[in-house]
Amino acid sequence: MEVCYQLPVLPLDRPVPKHVLGRRGAICLTSSPVLFGGPAPRQLSKRRGAISYDSSDQTALYIRMLDVRLRAQTSYTPERQGRSERDERKDGHERTQRRQHTHFCTDFRPLQFNNKAIARTDTVRSEAEQPVRSVLSFQKNLHSSHYSRNHSHATHHTLDQEYIGQAKCLLRKVGSWSFDIFHFDRLSNGKSLVDLTLHLFSDYGLVKLFRLDLLKLRQFLVMVHEAYRRQNPYHNALHAADVTQAMYCYLQEPQLSESLTSCDILLGLLAAATHDLDHPGVNQTFLIKTNHYLASLYQNTSVLENHHWKCAVSLLRESGLLSHFPSEDRQNLEERLGSLILATDISRQNEYLSQFRAHLDRADLHLNNSQNRHFILQMALKCADICNPCRPWHLSKLWSHKVTDEFFSQGDIEKRQNLDMSILCDRNANTVAKIQIGFISFVVEPLFLEWARFSDTPLSRIMLGHMTSNKYKWTHLPQEDLKESTQSTSSKTLPQGGLGP
Repeated sequence: MEVCYQLPVLPLDRPVPKHVLGRRGAICLTSSPVLFGGPAPRQLSKRRGAISYDSSDQTALYIRMLDVRLRAQTSYTPERQGRSERDERKDGHERTQRRQHTHFCTDFRPLQFNNKAIARTDTVRSEAEQPVRSVLSFQKNLHSSHYSRNHSHATHHTLDQEYIGQAKCLLRKVGSWSFDIFHFDRLSNGKSLVDLTLHLFSDYGLVKLFRLDLLKLRQFLVMVHEAYRRQNPYHNALHAADVTQAMYCYLQEPQLSESLTSCDILLGLLAAATHDLDHPGVNQTFLIKTNHYLASLYQNTSVLENHHWKCAVSLLRESGLLSHFPSEDRQNLEERLGSLILATDISRQNEYLSQFRAHLDRADLHLNNSQNRHFILQMALKCADICNPCRPWHLSKLWSHKVTDEFFSQGDIEKRQNLDMSILCDRNANTVAKIQIGFISFVVEPLFLEWARFSDTPLSRIMLGHMTSNKYKWTHLPQEDLKESTQSTSSKTLPQGGLGP
């Protein structure tokens, strides 16, 4: 049986009954008190209510929210110690005015106290020591994948009020090679990948040009962010944001900016943001020797890169970001995206480097050719992926310790499982400096010297200068000083790639 209630409209000049004003919290939607267990309407007035609909209330709907401190939920008790009589009288007068006020009234101060109580972890400070923060962003509190995938309003771009100005100001310098992604990650509440990539899409006008749904784009980026594993010291969403920012710097180089098409730029940014999607925090060698299902699935060839590519395609399809593209165009874009991501396989470094060097020797990299443009995008993504040693020292040093932590964590797992220790993963046989010196000498330096041949610009000279300086510091500075300075710097940063576990 379906029952429909037609709610009457309460005239503005009709007084609200006094017993309704006394309610503090029940919901009554019936003309009979029988459904509430039989108490009389006057007894219902003891409920602490917000919504009432009862015949004794002149068959009208009243809404009233009073100043309730939510003690049960927050365990918060206002401190009255040290309050003057004048303050007590003032509070009493305000409560009296609220009871007599017949208009809708909402007091948001309990929400401030609620957020404050939740934010407490190890210590409890007094009211004077810890000011109330009135605004917390949805991104900080609503970050579960279930929520973001099933509630479109969770994808709204929201930054804390006290940070939004600084974040926007910092994004104006996104094309600078000294861009501090750690600082931006703090300002964006751990959502640097989402905010930065969305900004770049807007900066290039890709949303309008490709008729992208802005909400679908935002949802896709949130899903990408959440697909990165926060527990990874290095291969997390912050690394993806750093690679995306570096890719943007390369796309701005004269040879590329004058030659690349909008589709090339779209692919470059998507590949940078998704190139390490769902990275497990261990390398391909570990997956193969542990008979991991991914190694079997991809037949021990570019195992991680194939997985990153397939995850990216899966999220593109789930979000429907490119659903309005013709089927053939969409499939072509997904294939080209895979070609870019697969180029980041470090085991194929010499293969790509030899091709790059041969093209430069023959001087046949004409960027009016689509295949050559795609190859340059591959090389740009490879440079962006391993560019940390070419960053300023304070940033390069942080990244060096993070990637070493991830190597050593894998070594610890291998040791516990009595597996052969992977190269660079034995914390007893390696140091951060030793790993970085070898990485710069044999991997980074050969690649960036060739990139400088291709793009002889101020940016290339800056990167080579930082790389040379950083290598010198790892070689000559005392290890105690390096460790101490790194700990003091990293203590000022948030967990990478998101807040919370």
